Amino acid sequence: MIRSISAVLISGILKKCPNCGKGNIYSKYLKVNDHCIKCSEELYSYRTDDFGPWLSIIMGGHIIVPLVLWVEQDYALDLWLQALIWIPLTILTVLFLLPISKSICLSILWRLKMKNNQDNQEK
Repeated sequence: MIRSISAVLISGILKKCPNCGKGNIYSKYLKVNDHCIKCSEELYSYRTDDFGPWLSIIMGGHIIVPLVLWVEQDYALDLWLQALIWIPLTILTVLFLLPISKSICLSILWRLKMKNNQDNQEK
């Protein structure tokens, strides 16, 4: 059964298996399960590499930068206070988005059937 791209993207956002949409992709924070617990779909051969972190930084920037500009324009806080607020908030935002963006990437790779052949030969 071929799942639609929208169903696959929703599975990615929810950090679920792209095949069945039920099993969790991760066993830990960013550790992808070898196989889906529910449907036994092979997940280890889909390598997201740096695209997940890149995507989470881009999404985080689109969330944080408008907030920084709004606070700067309306409240004109001191630089040290701005740094005290925005640096930790940026780090937390990116850390929150990282597993979501990585699972979205994995789901897209699954939908496009873009397996890493080197991993298949090793296992």
